[in-house]
Amino acid sequence: MLNRFLKATELDTRMLGMIGALLLIWIAFDVLSGGLFLTPRNLWNLSVQSSSVAIMATGMVLVIVTRNIDLSIGSMLGFIGMVIGVIQADLLPMLFGFDSPATWIITLVGGLVLGVVLGAFQGFLIAYLGIPAFIVTLGGLLVWRGGAWWVTSGQTIAPLDSRFRLMGGGPEGSIGAAWSWAVGLAACVAVVLLLVNGRLRRKKFHFALRPVAAEIFLGSAACALILASVAVVNAYPWPIGSVRRYAEANRIEIPDGGLFIAHGIAIPVLIAIGVGVVMTFLALRTRFGRYVYAIGGNPEAAELAGVNTRWVIMKIFMLMGLLAAVSGAISIARLDAATNSEGTLAELLVIAAAVIGGTSLAGGVGTVAGAMLGAVLMQSLQSGMVLLGVDTPLQNIVVGVVLVLAAWLDVVYRRRVQ
Repeated sequence: MLNRFLKATELDTRMLGMIGALLLIWIAFDVLSGGLFLTPRNLWNLSVQSSSVAIMATGMVLVIVTRNIDLSIGSMLGFIGMVIGVIQADLLPMLFGFDSPATWIITLVGGLVLGVVLGAFQGFLIAYLGIPAFIVTLGGLLVWRGGAWWVTSGQTIAPLDSRFRLMGGGPEGSIGAAWSWAVGLAACVAVVLLLVNGRLRRKKFHFALRPVAAEIFLGSAACALILASVAVVNAYPWPIGSVRRYAEANRIEIPDGGLFIAHGIAIPVLIAIGVGVVMTFLALRTRFGRYVYAIGGNPEAAELAGVNTRWVIMKIFMLMGLLAAVSGAISIARLDAATNSEGTLAELLVIAAAVIGGTSLAGGVGTVAGAMLGAVLMQSLQSGMVLLGVDTPLQNIVVGVVLVLAAWLDVVYRRRVQ
């Protein structure tokens, strides 16, 4: 029966296994923490904490698919974050004054451009000079981390622009209950349209169709998950201090039972979802994406087929730099400060997320959705261990063990497929 179900729905067994593992981790941490893990507050924080890793994991999929690696993204995140902080707090106020609407836009654009430039530099060394990606990005890990300290001689930059801070989440950096339900319903409509469009395309090209019952199940399950997630984030209220300030600013009288204002979906989560959608489209629906998987499957054959493999690889690292800049902006906005230690060891979490999500270290195989789910799983482990009071060294041990285990499972899976 299970085999018939999987065949009818065409669900990826590795993805189902990862979802099952994630649920087991959540239940285990909830039991061990006395019911603290599966609360709206912790799940909302988990979604925000996962956003930065998930964004970079979408790019790491393409890097690993082409049989490369990027060890520098954590340090690159820290360096770009420090540059954004300096531009925002020290340079632009002299030109536009404090709290100018142009500040956050200019700093964000500047950070994104810097990320592309750094990625292009590393990509050029790898693709055109033939230096192994491991060496180039290992050097980048050291250089950019040192650069993050050098920008301010180790000083922390704070506070940041009030509009820029919205990218980090928090009460003001969330869209509230009404807009969250609107986004959830729009996502459900998008799921239904995708299923209908996919069925029409299959019918047009005379491909095998999924049973109607399977289509209904997939649509219903996806919509139920989306709406349940919205209900959870809407169940997490603003803290009392934020509610009081909001009420005073809007001349609202707080009732005796208190005023409930829902956080809703956090802006960094929306950014991560948007990046995931764009990266999935890029990987599956564009010529660039087809070239990436062709290079990962057989680089020599791809080059003989006329693919400019060097330019494609360089573009992948440019894209990775851009995503590191986005994650850097979210990270410092969430802290309301730029520190030279930001992003330390983030590269390990990102690589682990991609590998756990089904990206093969042998190249040619990987999905953006799997990497993002892997990011949630890795962040769940860290969040749960913090909740249980586990020391940081032991947390690193667990992350290392999980990474090695995921690589071993990838080897076992490829052997079975072959």
